[in-house]
Amino acid sequence: MSTPHNEAKLGDIAKTVIMPGDPLRANYIAENFLENVKLVNQVRGMYAYTGTYQGKKITVMAHGMGMPSIGIYSYELYKFYEVENIIRIGSCGAHKPELKLFDIVLSHQAYCEGNYALTFNNDDCHLVQASQALNQIIQKTAHEKNFTIYCGDTICLDVFDPYMPDKKKFINRLPKDLDIYAGEMEAFALFYNAKFFHKKASCLMTVVDSEFIQEIATTEQRQTGLNHMIELALDSAIKI
Repeated sequence: MSTPHNEAKLGDIAKTVIMPGDPLRANYIAENFLENVKLVNQVRGMYAYTGTYQGKKITVMAHGMGMPSIGIYSYELYKFYEVENIIRIGSCGAHKPELKLFDIVLSHQAYCEGNYALTFNNDDCHLVQASQALNQIIQKTAHEKNFTIYCGDTICLDVFDPYMPDKKKFINRLPKDLDIYAGEMEAFALFYNAKFFHKKASCLMTVVDSEFIQEIATTEQRQTGLNHMIELALDSAIKI
């Protein structure tokens, strides 16, 4: 079995999938953290690798940038490949002054101004929660590893927010009852697909830029400097 976007056969992909946006990050994780690795998809360069981590079968698959991209790949994983759990690992921009570069954020729920849910499912939905069960496992694992993580509301954008001509207008439109920790571009679509299929999804993010910090992480740092988040996702995955 395959899809237009995934050449893997049924059984090639594990029940739990770790999803970075960048295909090179998927390759980095496979080469540095997994054993008995097999490349199971390379259609459109969206690499997927299945191997073992501490004896458990895990798949690492890239999802690309933006909600349409992760929407396609997560939909197919849930519907056609019998995947039960997806943990997205990615980068984010901080919206809290206390967050520093390479701090880790776990999304409690994602808010989106866009119409992903309306277009996909005729559902005028703009706020969707992560899996509480997965988040609890991740938080417990972080505590065991003595990793500090911040769990809170996040925003999911249709554009790369540093390019906004007037970001303050966007911020002022956000619902006032949300306590926004960070912004990224994929979690809402992932969470909504998980909700639609009655599956589980979480989103871990590492801060790579901030409106409160002038320093911005380099491309190389974004690819390889996120090891704490990667370890946290993998150590959580083996407990699911």
